Amino acid sequence: MHSTPEPVAATATDTRRPARRYLPESFLVTDWATLEPYFVELRDRNISSAAELERWLLDRSELESVLSEDLAWRYIRMTCDTQDPARAEAFQYFVSEIEPNVAPYDHALNEKMIGSEFLPDLDPERYRIFTRSVRQALEIYRADNIPLKTEISTKQQQYAATVGAMTVTLDGEEMTLPRAADRLKSPDRAVREEAYRAIQARRLQDSQPLDQLFTELVKLRHQMALNADFPNFRDYMFAALGRFDYTPQDCFAFHRAIRETVVPLIDDLDLERRQDLNLPELRPWDLDVDVSGKAPLRPFETGEDLLEKTITVFSRLDSYLGDCLRTMRTMGHLDLESRKGKAPGGYNYPLDETGVPFIFMNATSSLRDVITMLHEGGHAVHSFLTRTLPLSADKHPPSEVAELASMSMELISMDQWDLFFPDADELRRAKKTHLESVLETFPWVATIDKFQHWIYENPEHTEAERHARWTEVFDEFNQRTVSWQGLEQFKPYLWQKQLHLYEVPFYYIEYAMAQLGAIAVWRNFRQNPAEGLAAYKRALALGYTAPIGDIYAAAGIRFDFSTEYLRTLADFVREEMAKL
Repeated sequence: MHSTPEPVAATATDTRRPARRYLPESFLVTDWATLEPYFVELRDRNISSAAELERWLLDRSELESVLSEDLAWRYIRMTCDTQDPARAEAFQYFVSEIEPNVAPYDHALNEKMIGSEFLPDLDPERYRIFTRSVRQALEIYRADNIPLKTEISTKQQQYAATVGAMTVTLDGEEMTLPRAADRLKSPDRAVREEAYRAIQARRLQDSQPLDQLFTELVKLRHQMALNADFPNFRDYMFAALGRFDYTPQDCFAFHRAIRETVVPLIDDLDLERRQDLNLPELRPWDLDVDVSGKAPLRPFETGEDLLEKTITVFSRLDSYLGDCLRTMRTMGHLDLESRKGKAPGGYNYPLDETGVPFIFMNATSSLRDVITMLHEGGHAVHSFLTRTLPLSADKHPPSEVAELASMSMELISMDQWDLFFPDADELRRAKKTHLESVLETFPWVATIDKFQHWIYENPEHTEAERHARWTEVFDEFNQRTVSWQGLEQFKPYLWQKQLHLYEVPFYYIEYAMAQLGAIAVWRNFRQNPAEGLAAYKRALALGYTAPIGDIYAAAGIRFDFSTEYLRTLADFVREEMAKL
């Protein structure tokens, strides 16, 4: 039995890239001609022992890490400025010229590994998860899908560019949609309504091209599934995402549990909101304003202020956590403020070779931005905790675990939010608002996920059928006490703002699963802060070297989304809200 020695732990302040053992230190990804010899060498290398197989795995992992980080920087630079054609071209070059050439070699290397006579001699526990994933990749690989993936990536770029270019003009000022959305928190109802209508009208302008783009993506994705001998893209993606721990039927049961347990809680909160605002009826622009009638919370002034305060929050919890963000700042691995031409959304992009990730977001000085920073900061901590794991694949747990890292950080950091909200009343408002949004996560996730299942189970649907189905699912889970009179033209297109549908299909139910786990982590932290935080870090440090259930168990929680478990944890959130 042969096993890899435990990796040497790196501190969170280490900015050095680990020394390469396979590629030259000076090697840069420029074109396929300079890359191919390394893939050929790995494919053709003679392996005559378990130790040589393990060395081969590490060399392959190093090559994958270098490639992954190069692609990451191309994506990061493109999203930081979607209007720069050179950045888009650099990203597209990798997608069209590098990735399609890598795919057949990747498949050949998977075959070489699984076919090796020395594979049984490796530590079966250590390599169980990795080997399982490789076998799955072999099963779904089809050469015919390589050009389809390239075409899909190209079309996904169109979505980011289209949405990133959207602006509205309010009070004579042109602004991005995220900045305009801040006005939905204004105590002045007329200001909120004007902003809401402007945002929706702007989205509606591009609704037809975005609909057409989505139709093309659905067609391409369905063909990929057929090529791989799956009846639909949903089933293909469950395999591609490595969903070994639950089925589509489990997702449907989770949707029902959310409808039965959380949706009524949201209805109650909306009723309280209408009464507190003293309104005859709620409208969509009434859902983000603070019911106190006070001005929107303004927790920071600039991106640097947001970062500095977040570093202090993390450091109060654990010096290691603060060091993670300090290192990212030192290395320039953050782009936080919203501006025209920037892609929408926010992300933490792992950088596999360096081990120090990049955080991207569109901050405009709102509470939502604080949550996003804490969320992406949780992902960043996860990257740091896994940076010394031997294989690249070990550093990429499934989303059910990745989102546990980020969502838990939102909650366990709440006791430190006085840094953002020194006024006790503002602090209470911020916590209550966030806990409401925690509960609201579940219906929205169920909406997006249920919609996706229908989309890909019925790939030949028309745009009209899509709009009707979306409206039906939306009404099942959301805003059941809100009047949409006179706004009916906007509702069928609300799904277009969810970039996951365009860019990362079926990556969404994990948010609800992880949100449930995060509430459980927070409950443990409430009972014993030191042990709760230690268990959280222990679980994240596993990366993807254990099954999801084992990682959740390491955090002291259950991977469980039954109606009973959901009700218990939702009630805990309501109890915590009642204490505020």
